[in-house]
Amino acid sequence: MLIVDDQALLRRGMSLMLSLEPDIQVVGEAGDGVEAVDQARLLRPDVVLMDLHMPRKGGVAATREITAALPQTRVLVLTTMESDQTVFDAVRAGALAYLLKDATEAEVLETVRAVHRGESRLTPQIARKVLDQFRLLPEPAHTRDTDAASAESSSALNDKEARVLQLIAEGMTNKQIANIVFLAEGTVKNYVSRIMEKLHAKSRTELAVMAVRQRRVE
Repeated sequence: MLIVDDQALLRRGMSLMLSLEPDIQVVGEAGDGVEAVDQARLLRPDVVLMDLHMPRKGGVAATREITAALPQTRVLVLTTMESDQTVFDAVRAGALAYLLKDATEAEVLETVRAVHRGESRLTPQIARKVLDQFRLLPEPAHTRDTDAASAESSSALNDKEARVLQLIAEGMTNKQIANIVFLAEGTVKNYVSRIMEKLHAKSRTELAVMAVRQRRVE
Protein backbone atom coordinates (compact mmCIF):
# COMPACT_ATOMS: atom_id res chain seq x y z
CA MET A 1 0.00 0.00 0.00
CA LEU A 2 1.18 3.53 -0.85
CA ILE A 3 0.14 6.49 1.34
CA VAL A 4 -0.01 9.92 -0.28
CA ASP A 5 -0.51 13.12 1.74
CA ASP A 6 1.33 16.42 1.96
CA GLN A 7 1.04 16.45 5.77
CA ALA A 8 3.93 14.38 7.09
CA LEU A 9 2.36 13.85 10.52
CA LEU A 10 -0.88 12.54 9.09
CA ARG A 11 1.00 10.40 6.57
CA ARG A 12 3.13 8.77 9.26
CA GLY A 13 0.18 8.27 11.57
CA MET A 14 -1.80 6.56 8.83
CA SER A 15 1.21 4.44 7.93
CA LEU A 16 1.63 3.33 11.54
CA MET A 17 -2.04 2.48 11.93
CA LEU A 18 -2.16 0.44 8.74
CA SER A 19 1.17 -1.29 9.38
CA LEU A 20 -0.21 -2.72 12.63
CA GLU A 21 -2.71 -4.77 10.64
CA PRO A 22 -1.37 -8.27 9.80
CA ASP A 23 -2.91 -8.29 6.32
CA ILE A 24 -1.76 -4.79 5.25
CA GLN A 25 1.77 -3.82 4.22
CA VAL A 26 2.73 -0.19 3.66
CA VAL A 27 5.39 -0.17 0.95
CA GLY A 28 5.90 3.57 0.56
CA GLU A 29 4.86 7.18 1.19
CA ALA A 30 4.61 10.28 -1.00
CA GLY A 31 4.20 13.95 -0.15
CA ASP A 32 2.58 15.19 -3.37
CA GLY A 33 1.12 14.03 -6.66
CA VAL A 34 4.42 13.94 -8.53
CA GLU A 35 5.99 11.68 -5.91
CA ALA A 36 2.80 9.60 -5.85
CA VAL A 37 3.00 8.79 -9.56
CA ASP A 38 6.73 8.04 -9.36
CA GLN A 39 6.35 5.82 -6.30
CA ALA A 40 3.36 4.01 -7.76
CA ARG A 41 5.25 3.20 -10.96
CA LEU A 42 8.24 1.99 -8.93
CA LEU A 43 6.45 0.05 -6.18
CA ARG A 44 3.26 -1.04 -8.01
CA PRO A 45 1.10 -1.09 -4.86
CA ASP A 46 -2.26 -2.83 -4.76
CA VAL A 47 -3.89 0.20 -3.10
CA VAL A 48 -3.04 3.91 -2.98
CA LEU A 49 -4.46 6.05 -0.18
CA MET A 50 -4.65 9.43 -1.90
CA ASP A 51 -5.07 12.96 -0.58
CA LEU A 52 -6.55 15.40 -3.11
CA HIS A 53 -5.15 18.84 -2.31
CA MET A 54 -1.35 18.77 -2.55
CA PRO A 55 1.42 20.95 -4.02
CA ARG A 56 2.95 20.45 -7.48
CA LYS A 57 0.33 17.93 -8.60
CA GLY A 58 -3.06 17.34 -6.97
CA GLY A 59 -4.61 14.01 -6.14
CA VAL A 60 -7.10 14.03 -9.02
CA ALA A 61 -4.34 14.34 -11.64
CA ALA A 62 -2.19 11.77 -9.82
CA THR A 63 -5.13 9.37 -9.59
CA ARG A 64 -5.79 9.73 -13.31
CA GLU A 65 -2.16 8.97 -14.19
CA ILE A 66 -1.85 6.04 -11.79
CA THR A 67 -5.08 4.31 -12.84
CA ALA A 68 -4.19 4.77 -16.52
CA ALA A 69 -0.65 3.42 -16.15
CA LEU A 70 -1.38 0.74 -13.52
CA PRO A 71 -4.85 -0.77 -14.02
CA GLN A 72 -4.33 -3.24 -11.16
CA THR A 73 -3.63 -0.44 -8.66
CA ARG A 74 -6.74 0.83 -6.89
CA VAL A 75 -7.06 4.32 -5.48
CA LEU A 76 -8.85 5.23 -2.26
CA VAL A 77 -9.30 8.97 -1.78
CA LEU A 78 -9.08 10.28 1.79
CA THR A 79 -9.51 14.05 2.16
CA THR A 80 -10.94 16.85 4.27
CA MET A 81 -12.61 18.37 1.22
CA GLU A 82 -15.98 17.30 -0.14
CA SER A 83 -16.92 19.94 -2.73
CA ASP A 84 -19.21 18.52 -5.38
CA GLN A 85 -16.82 19.11 -8.28
CA THR A 86 -13.80 17.71 -6.43
CA VAL A 87 -15.66 14.52 -5.55
CA PHE A 88 -16.92 14.16 -9.10
CA ASP A 89 -13.48 14.74 -10.61
CA ALA A 90 -11.85 12.17 -8.30
CA VAL A 91 -14.38 9.49 -9.21
CA ARG A 92 -14.06 10.24 -12.93
CA ALA A 93 -10.29 10.04 -12.59
CA GLY A 94 -10.63 6.43 -11.49
CA ALA A 95 -10.83 6.51 -7.69
CA LEU A 96 -12.61 3.40 -6.45
CA ALA A 97 -13.56 4.77 -3.04
CA TYR A 98 -13.82 8.09 -1.26
CA LEU A 99 -13.61 8.79 2.48
CA LEU A 100 -13.43 12.00 4.48
CA LYS A 101 -10.62 12.40 7.00
CA ASP A 102 -13.09 12.35 9.88
CA ALA A 103 -13.77 8.68 9.12
CA THR A 104 -13.16 6.30 12.01
CA GLU A 105 -10.20 3.93 12.11
CA ALA A 106 -12.57 1.01 11.56
CA GLU A 107 -14.10 2.71 8.50
CA VAL A 108 -10.66 3.33 7.00
CA LEU A 109 -9.50 -0.26 7.55
CA GLU A 110 -12.75 -1.72 6.23
CA THR A 111 -12.63 0.50 3.14
CA VAL A 112 -8.97 -0.29 2.44
CA ARG A 113 -9.77 -4.01 2.51
CA ALA A 114 -12.86 -3.51 0.34
CA VAL A 115 -10.88 -1.55 -2.26
CA HIS A 116 -8.21 -4.25 -2.25
CA ARG A 117 -10.98 -6.72 -3.13
CA GLY A 118 -11.97 -4.47 -6.02
CA GLU A 119 -15.13 -3.09 -4.40
CA SER A 120 -16.29 0.48 -4.88
CA ARG A 121 -17.10 2.37 -1.70
CA LEU A 122 -18.73 5.78 -1.46
CA THR A 123 -20.38 7.13 1.66
CA PRO A 124 -24.05 8.06 1.05
CA GLN A 125 -23.34 11.81 1.11
CA ILE A 126 -20.47 11.41 -1.36
CA ALA A 127 -22.54 9.17 -3.64
CA ARG A 128 -25.29 11.79 -3.74
CA LYS A 129 -22.78 14.46 -4.73
CA VAL A 130 -21.49 12.30 -7.58
CA LEU A 131 -25.00 11.57 -8.84
CA ASP A 132 -25.99 15.23 -8.59
CA GLN A 133 -23.03 16.12 -10.81
CA PHE A 134 -24.02 13.46 -13.37
CA ARG A 135 -27.53 14.88 -13.44
CA LEU A 136 -26.13 18.31 -14.32
CA LEU A 137 -24.11 17.00 -17.27
CA PRO A 138 -25.51 17.72 -20.74
CA GLU A 139 -26.42 14.57 -22.58
CA PRO A 140 -24.13 14.10 -25.62
CA ALA A 141 -25.94 12.89 -28.72
CA HIS A 142 -23.65 9.88 -29.10
CA THR A 143 -24.64 8.56 -25.63
CA ARG A 144 -28.34 8.30 -26.39
CA ASP A 145 -28.07 4.85 -27.95
CA THR A 146 -25.97 3.68 -25.00
CA ASP A 147 -28.48 5.03 -22.50
CA ALA A 148 -31.34 3.41 -24.37
CA ALA A 149 -29.47 0.10 -24.33
CA SER A 150 -28.93 0.52 -20.60
CA ALA A 151 -32.64 1.06 -20.08
CA GLU A 152 -33.41 -2.01 -22.17
CA SER A 153 -30.93 -4.11 -20.16
CA SER A 154 -32.34 -2.89 -16.87
CA SER A 155 -35.79 -4.08 -17.95
CA ALA A 156 -34.41 -7.58 -17.45
CA LEU A 157 -34.12 -6.90 -13.71
CA ASN A 158 -36.82 -8.32 -11.47
CA ASP A 159 -38.69 -6.09 -9.03
CA LYS A 160 -36.33 -6.78 -6.13
CA GLU A 161 -33.22 -6.14 -8.26
CA ALA A 162 -34.73 -2.90 -9.57
CA ARG A 163 -35.40 -1.77 -6.01
CA VAL A 164 -31.83 -2.58 -4.96
CA LEU A 165 -30.50 -0.65 -7.97
CA GLN A 166 -32.62 2.35 -6.98
CA LEU A 167 -31.20 2.28 -3.45
CA ILE A 168 -27.64 1.99 -4.79
CA ALA A 169 -28.30 5.14 -6.82
CA GLU A 170 -29.34 6.87 -3.60
CA GLY A 171 -25.97 6.06 -2.05
CA MET A 172 -27.13 3.33 0.31
CA THR A 173 -24.66 0.75 1.65
CA ASN A 174 -25.42 -2.97 1.49
CA LYS A 175 -26.30 -2.93 5.20
CA GLN A 176 -28.72 -0.03 4.76
CA ILE A 177 -30.30 -1.71 1.73
CA ALA A 178 -30.67 -4.95 3.69
CA ASN A 179 -32.59 -3.12 6.42
CA ILE A 180 -34.89 -1.45 3.90
CA VAL A 181 -35.74 -4.51 1.78
CA PHE A 182 -35.67 -6.97 4.69
CA LEU A 183 -32.88 -9.20 3.40
CA ALA A 184 -29.61 -10.42 4.89
CA GLU A 185 -26.60 -8.24 4.04
CA GLY A 186 -24.95 -11.19 2.27
CA THR A 187 -28.05 -11.64 0.12
CA VAL A 188 -27.95 -7.97 -0.87
CA LYS A 189 -24.30 -8.38 -1.85
CA ASN A 190 -25.33 -11.26 -4.12
CA TYR A 191 -28.07 -9.08 -5.61
CA VAL A 192 -25.56 -6.32 -6.34
CA SER A 193 -23.20 -8.78 -8.06
CA ARG A 194 -26.07 -10.16 -10.15
CA ILE A 195 -27.22 -6.67 -11.15
CA MET A 196 -23.65 -5.72 -12.15
CA GLU A 197 -23.47 -8.85 -14.29
CA LYS A 198 -26.82 -8.17 -15.97
CA LEU A 199 -26.00 -4.53 -16.70
CA HIS A 200 -22.33 -5.20 -17.55
CA ALA A 201 -21.21 -2.69 -14.94
CA LYS A 202 -17.68 -2.72 -13.54
CA SER A 203 -18.36 -0.90 -10.26
CA ARG A 204 -21.06 0.20 -7.85
CA THR A 205 -20.57 3.79 -8.98
CA GLU A 206 -21.20 2.79 -12.59
CA LEU A 207 -24.42 1.09 -11.49
CA ALA A 208 -25.57 4.29 -9.82
CA VAL A 209 -24.79 6.31 -12.95
CA MET A 210 -26.72 3.80 -15.07
CA ALA A 211 -29.72 4.20 -12.78
CA VAL A 212 -29.62 7.98 -13.16
CA ARG A 213 -29.28 7.76 -16.93
CA GLN A 214 -32.15 5.27 -17.11
CA ARG A 215 -34.41 7.77 -15.40
CA ARG A 216 -33.43 10.37 -18.02
CA VAL A 217 -34.26 7.95 -20.84
CA GLU A 218 -37.61 7.10 -19.27
